[in-house]
Amino acid sequence: MGSADEDPNKPISFYDSSSPSQPLLSTKPSPIEEPTTTSQPDPSESDSNQYLQISYNYGPRPFKDLPFLVLFFIFVLTTFGFGIFSICNRNSNYSNVSAFVYSATSSSCVKDSASLSLSLFDSWVLVGSGFSSSSSDLLRALIWTLVVTLILSVPICFFLLLLLKRYTKQIVYVSLPFFVLVPVFINVYWFVACTLSSTCSDALPLVYRILVLVFVFLIIGVVVWIIVANWHRIELTIKIIGIASDALSKNLGLFLVLPLLTLGLVVYYAPIVVFLVFSRFNGKIVPKDESDGLYKCVWKQDSWVPAYFTLAILTMLWSLTAMVEAQAYVISGTTAQWYFSKEDKKPRQSIRSSLRNALGPSSGTVCLSGLVICVVRVVRAAVDSARQEDVPGCVNLILRCCVNTLLTAVEFLNKFTINFAAITGEGYCSSARMTYELLKRNLLSAVFVETVSTRLLAGIIFVVSAFYTIAACAILQGVTKLGVDSYFIAALAWVLLIVILSFFVHVLDGVIDTVYICFAIDRDRGEVYKTHVHEVYVHLPISRNHPPSYAPRTLSV
Repeated sequence: MGSADEDPNKPISFYDSSSPSQPLLSTKPSPIEEPTTTSQPDPSESDSNQYLQISYNYGPRPFKDLPFLVLFFIFVLTTFGFGIFSICNRNSNYSNVSAFVYSATSSSCVKDSASLSLSLFDSWVLVGSGFSSSSSDLLRALIWTLVVTLILSVPICFFLLLLLKRYTKQIVYVSLPFFVLVPVFINVYWFVACTLSSTCSDALPLVYRILVLVFVFLIIGVVVWIIVANWHRIELTIKIIGIASDALSKNLGLFLVLPLLTLGLVVYYAPIVVFLVFSRFNGKIVPKDESDGLYKCVWKQDSWVPAYFTLAILTMLWSLTAMVEAQAYVISGTTAQWYFSKEDKKPRQSIRSSLRNALGPSSGTVCLSGLVICVVRVVRAAVDSARQEDVPGCVNLILRCCVNTLLTAVEFLNKFTINFAAITGEGYCSSARMTYELLKRNLLSAVFVETVSTRLLAGIIFVVSAFYTIAACAILQGVTKLGVDSYFIAALAWVLLIVILSFFVHVLDGVIDTVYICFAIDRDRGEVYKTHVHEVYVHLPISRNHPPSYAPRTLSV
């Protein structure tokens, strides 16, 4: 990591003009030198000097966590190697098990040509009779609706980003009533529509409709309680969202790079899915002894196929989490370069350099971070599976609570670790330790993840997608004769739009977390790179054990 003296974008310190690199909380006077005594350097002082040099690393970065990158490549190569073997070693008779009969003379299963031709004829008849004009109309309307939704989602995202950047307060306060009104409208509408429809009322009796209506109203009540409980943080959250939207608007290239990473993962998944399909064709048809001395021909899979399924699924999960962490790395690196640049100077090729670091020197760190998240997901799925089995016992309940708490803590630590690694280029373990020390040294909450901003953004995209779905449903009802199927198509359009807008919120959340780490680095160095960020983030709650030591104020350089 480069020191502050080598950083061309270094701002003027306002905390201590004589000692620009002195951290906020360090007020210890320098010790008196004794010329006659040669003292050994204090390890704590060397650690402190290391922390004083925390900044964005613009220079070349060394490769970190290489063993985990090698392990990841071993998983991938093994998956592809056995997948290619499964294609070459497949048994073409897998789908024709019913065409085989047991032969007593050879004590094995032999092919019956008559039943084979009959089964092929039946399959073609079934395929040919599976299409109708009504289903084709439904499919055509569904495809056109999803295509139009996909195209319109791009301007919707950019328009929403522009509104959040310039009119954050207005957008939030206008959207808040709809957090309640839209669910209430949908709840009442389906209840009335189902009551008036004879088909729906016969399928769902009045008692069950009332129970569903009351249950949805209870959920709406919980939403109202969450809004009221967090009302005192609304103003601060609005400013945080505004800062993140401004930072994201300066790096619009992220909306091209991040979807391309997702598309690359889909392309990478395609051969693995093909391998999984063909691996099921590895085996042979063997006779199975049934009662009364009769034999039946059944398919017997090769013994290595279940192990290959496990390997391929774990590889896919690890690849997914590594891709998500690579996206977080690119978001953090790009945002940090924006933060640590001068107000009148735009960083050059920030997205390209962050992507190059994520796929190059820090690829091992990204793989390790993805492995941690993958393990957390697998363990959490196992815990949830054990919960569904309803195993009795107080000890089992306590163990589940402890495991969930530990997994949540690991997720929080990993979230800030990848942000710090993108800024400094450090390895995973060093980033985790230095992130914890950085936040602890500056009395900042190590579990701060602005959940209010995430909930507000989630509510906003829910309102936007709900209005779009209502408009799409009205258009489908007016221009088509699909009837009830139009609600199904509108619901799928809502799912597609909410997924795309959720990705937008995910990127914005990553920017918020990165700005928080950059603010902590600024406080630690006693510097201000972005004055308007300090004016907002200085109001954030610090650790519960350390109440605020200063009143809210406007910072000046």
